[in-house]
Amino acid sequence: MASTIKVNNIQNQCGANIANKCGSTITLGASGDTITLACGASQTGFGRTGTVDWDTTAKTASFTAVSGNGYFVNTTSGAITVTLPAGSAGDIVSLKDYANTWQTNNVTVTPNGTDKINGINNDATLSTEDQSVTLVYVDSTKGWRAVQDSTSDVSGAQYITATGGTITTCGDFKIHTFTSPGTFCVSAISTVAAENTVGYLVVGGGGAASTADASGGGGGGGFREGRNVPIDNFTASPLVANAPTNAITLTATAFPITVGAGGSAGPGGPSGNGSNSVFSTITSAGGGGAGSSNTACGVGSGGSGGGGGGGSGTATPAGSGNTPPVSPPQGQNGGVGQVSTPFRGSGGGAALSTGGIGSPGAGGNGGTGAGTSIPGSPITKAGGGAGNGQQSGGTGGAGGGGNGFHPGGSGSGGTANSGGGGGGKGGGGGSGIVIIRYKYQ
Repeated sequence: MASTIKVNNIQNQCGANIANKCGSTITLGASGDTITLACGASQTGFGRTGTVDWDTTAKTASFTAVSGNGYFVNTTSGAITVTLPAGSAGDIVSLKDYANTWQTNNVTVTPNGTDKINGINNDATLSTEDQSVTLVYVDSTKGWRAVQDSTSDVSGAQYITATGGTITTCGDFKIHTFTSPGTFCVSAISTVAAENTVGYLVVGGGGAASTADASGGGGGGGFREGRNVPIDNFTASPLVANAPTNAITLTATAFPITVGAGGSAGPGGPSGNGSNSVFSTITSAGGGGAGSSNTACGVGSGGSGGGGGGGSGTATPAGSGNTPPVSPPQGQNGGVGQVSTPFRGSGGGAALSTGGIGSPGAGGNGGTGAGTSIPGSPITKAGGGAGNGQQSGGTGGAGGGGNGFHPGGSGSGGTANSGGGGGGKGGGGGSGIVIIRYKYQ
């Protein structure tokens, strides 16, 4: 039969008539006993020594941690998420890489609700082989702080924060689209260095066609694209530069954005060139203005070259693309001007192909622009403008190139914000565009 002793207080005795009692040890229970507090009772004065009770059964799946416990986390079969308990001052949790695999399959540490990890309400990633970390909840300002870490700093993840342009999202990525000059303002960068290299598309303004008969088509604006794989692997154009080639890495600063205007139709040649578009170190040249049968007006070179003009006695050569030269190339040459009766102008060059020549009396087609899904859905930019023919005009290239017309009409302009070249005769170039893409969550 068990015995019960009920008292209100247990005190060490100390006084003049009690010898050797002050400072003596009071022992509760005997070896092997368990001391249990009654339901609703609380303890004070015992404190925590800064250690945890380790659960030696390795965790192989995502779980919610309990304060006071340490866990061996085994990510051999895949990544694991550890959700922290709702934090109270003094709570403590420890984690250890069980199989030395955190560098391959990471552990994501998720705070509860609005709790923070090192002052940030976001996940932290443990990605170092053989890492161990002890987290203590301090207060609502800092939340959980790492007090012991065998290998690296542990903080809640911070992503890029920026403003400017028209902002859309695609999964874990934000897209800033600039259809006119502006500023891309970065107020914070990611705590993961690799995530600060961004994807981009920069397209220059398209070149214009000549207002004269036998005009070629304007060249498409320069097309330059970058992608940060493996962080982001959107479907890109054949011209994409995968980091580190032509990479742009953000810092917390303002980046001025230039969106090039399309060229204005005129007598022909370089006066009809489009303007450059610029983001950081990336400049995409404006497309070349088209030539006509007036060789004195010339033909323009640029991102893509203007198409040569041609008549019964004279013709202008093709404008050169990828001018100035970059790698991957930003555009192609225009079609070479032809001497023919009835006359015909050649198509402007584009991001992916040279301008077409056409047949006598029929203008050449514009070159084909490049397609990409950087904004989250497919777009095509930097098409070449079509040439003008005495009997029929050519067709503008995919990517905003304008159509050419016979002398009874005028060519259509390149599409706004496509960088498309203008159609002969008289079509103006389309303005350019700048798109920036980065991981935001």
